[in-house]
Amino acid sequence: MAQHTIDEQHFAFIAVLGATNAGKSTLVNRLTGAKVSIVTPKAQTTRCRIRGIVVENNTQLVLVDTPGIFKAKRRFDRAMVASAWTESEECDLRLLVVDAKKGLDQDTISVIKSLKKADQKAVLVLNKIDLISKEALLPLIRRLNEEGIFSETFMVSAQTGEQTEELKKYLLSVAPKGVWLFPDDNLSDLPNRLFAAEITREKLFLYLQQELPYTLAVTTTKWEEVPQGIRIEQTIFVERDGLKPIIIGKGGAMLKKIGESARRELSRLLETNVHLFLTVRVKENWSTDPVRYTEWGLDYNV
Repeated sequence: MAQHTIDEQHFAFIAVLGATNAGKSTLVNRLTGAKVSIVTPKAQTTRCRIRGIVVENNTQLVLVDTPGIFKAKRRFDRAMVASAWTESEECDLRLLVVDAKKGLDQDTISVIKSLKKADQKAVLVLNKIDLISKEALLPLIRRLNEEGIFSETFMVSAQTGEQTEELKKYLLSVAPKGVWLFPDDNLSDLPNRLFAAEITREKLFLYLQQELPYTLAVTTTKWEEVPQGIRIEQTIFVERDGLKPIIIGKGGAMLKKIGESARRELSRLLETNVHLFLTVRVKENWSTDPVRYTEWGLDYNV
């Protein structure tokens, strides 16, 4: 990659905002061209601020995949929503991702009201256009643009990649002059230990789906380079005794399946052999443990 002087560099922090399940993580992965954020059918999958990094010519974009914005009641949920708004305030540009099929739901209306109150403009990204007719999009586009906060509108499918290159070109074109904050070969600033834990958490959601509540956490307790690759030990925390056998499965079959799926993906992403060892522990009220909040970059006192 060609080297550019600091005077030639362009840089932008971009917050990716939206209601839960709007497709923010899929869009960040698509724009960065790599998996930096986990994706599951369950809402509120993203917990921490994950930065995907795009580098093209003399421009570096840092896309901040934020937790979905919704009406939060629990401390943990409030911390996630507060994290999203903190990123919005600190970024150069904001993308508001809207599920085109779902349309203008209450969570999206709430985000728009908050953006207005903060006097913040955004780029409107209508996602999942592959699931809706073009004719049905027009009234939604008109309705959203009546809000007066959108500088541009893009219609994309993060899942198929439709029109995402056009969005990326636009973001690159409007990035202001500024010094890059990350090396040009970085795809994300997420630490390896946390990234590995997120991959395992993704597999838990995908395999267990409705059986698995949100009161679950994965922590990487050991990361050791060995002659045959990397040895990773992780603990899966649940809040109730009844959840432990669900994750382990009959004769340990479910835990083995989850571990094997996570191991294969980590081996591919880390480009080395991964030896993954999973343990399930019951820890009541882990979601009110300040240590977990620090680990995910969330504010416990929100």
